[in-house]
Amino acid sequence: MAHVAGESGASQQGSAAGSLTCPVCALEVPALEINTHLDTCLEKPSGVAAKKRRLSPEEEEGTSDCSHSPGKPLVFGGPNFPMFHKPAVSERVPQQTPSKAPFFSKRTEAKQEVNAISTCETPNPSGNKQKDVNLVEKLNGKPLADKMRPCTLEDYMGQNKVLGEDTMLRKLLQANDIPSFILWGPPGCGKTTLAHIVAKNANKSNTRFVTLSATSASTNDVREVIKQAQNELKLFKRKTILFVDEIHRFNKTQQDTFLPHVECGSITLIGATTENPSFQVNTALLSRCRVIVLEKLSVEAMEAILRRAVQSLGIQVLLENEEAECSSSDTSECQMYIEAKALTTLAHLCDGDARTGLNGLQLSVQSMLAAGPHSQTKGMLINEEHIKEGLQRSHILYDRAGEEHYNCISALHKSMRGSDENASLYWLGRMLEGGEDPLYVARRLVRFASEDIGLADPLALPQAVSTYQACHFIGMPECDVILAQCVIYLARAPKSIAAYSAYNKVKEHLKNYKGPLPPVPLHLRNAPTKLMKNLGYGKGYKYNPMYSEPVNQDYLPPEVKGIKFF
Repeated sequence: MAHVAGESGASQQGSAAGSLTCPVCALEVPALEINTHLDTCLEKPSGVAAKKRRLSPEEEEGTSDCSHSPGKPLVFGGPNFPMFHKPAVSERVPQQTPSKAPFFSKRTEAKQEVNAISTCETPNPSGNKQKDVNLVEKLNGKPLADKMRPCTLEDYMGQNKVLGEDTMLRKLLQANDIPSFILWGPPGCGKTTLAHIVAKNANKSNTRFVTLSATSASTNDVREVIKQAQNELKLFKRKTILFVDEIHRFNKTQQDTFLPHVECGSITLIGATTENPSFQVNTALLSRCRVIVLEKLSVEAMEAILRRAVQSLGIQVLLENEEAECSSSDTSECQMYIEAKALTTLAHLCDGDARTGLNGLQLSVQSMLAAGPHSQTKGMLINEEHIKEGLQRSHILYDRAGEEHYNCISALHKSMRGSDENASLYWLGRMLEGGEDPLYVARRLVRFASEDIGLADPLALPQAVSTYQACHFIGMPECDVILAQCVIYLARAPKSIAAYSAYNKVKEHLKNYKGPLPPVPLHLRNAPTKLMKNLGYGKGYKYNPMYSEPVNQDYLPPEVKGIKFF
């Protein structure tokens, strides 16, 4: 027999004097008969009570065991009273019955709409045979790069070192045994797409997948997600995967929020970043997450991605010596073509960035649709010139404040040290065309002239200083040739690190000297006042120009006499 406390009944909405509202079927029942009525409602396999409960399949299987066991009290919020539990989308859509067709049909349509939204878009294998949706409608709405995101590992292009056959990460993803990891790679290499694939698999394995962007989320948002994850794990044994895009945008304090929860397994953290995690992510968080390095997409992978997009749009690829023909006199029905060479050119121009390549393809197609066909007998053709015009190489992967900044200046320095003027010019171009400050490069050249050339060519330092001054006077873009001239001069100059090594020995000696440093000998001290002269400052000093022969005089303290640095 289930028992309900009197104060519980007093709190029911809409209760009349001497009657209570049944929490299962919402009917008014005399207060003295509420317990018997509850038992009757809970025992009904169908009818109003069953429809009000809306139990999930798992709860329906366990109802006979725990719904009305003798001696066990009913607990509000548990499986006996699911009205206090917020059902999932699938739980809120009961099976349609003929008697309730208008009511349930709306819910069925809502469920179908949710399923349609969650379904990934896949390319149409029939290509141009699809006539119900034209090319303009296909390009409307979301960008092509977002529409073409693959939903399975089989459709994921590139990154064979990380996700190839028999790799550890691929096996873990296929087994839905996902550890915490951080995806590090350049833009457009597939970091977010891989997270979407993980999300798709998570839905199949009854795992929650939550997405946050560090560019807009706050610490409170993170705490709220973690709180929900803890409740899901505690109540329903359901794991939560948290994907944080641009995780490097979180500061150190915000990143510390994840530490205890990743450690205890409350959440599985997946981060994505374009910055070096060694510099931008807490060391403690790095030790709890594996860093997965994604590389630029190869030209072959880019061509495969572009061909998949072309196929989904119904655009035919023309080989050499093939012509584009229009099969209909109606210009709106003219077939669109693209040269195979144009796809290859686009794959090279996008610099391994799939997003840039797909956006460039979309731009070329849209511009061609706006212009229309040149004649009624020939279809619309996208050639190599259209691709070059729509996507000129105006972007170079370079970050003035990130790791690539230091990588390129290191490569320039080492190329000049190795006397390779061609490599030196290449790295100089990578920096300048990527937007580097020319004065920063000029300052590094001044340092190089003294550190790596030094006494082997004393004119190298004035050359570098003059370069800095010239760059300061005229700036970019005119100072690029000035920097190139200096780089070639320094690369071809003879090299000597004698001065650099000698001074490093001095620093090492001072750093490791035991005891107080010795005082300056009296004969080497300056004596501008009478008191200093009386104290012996400068006494016994021999002024070298006054002697025609070499002067025998000590210039080091007695404690370090005879030491050699150079």
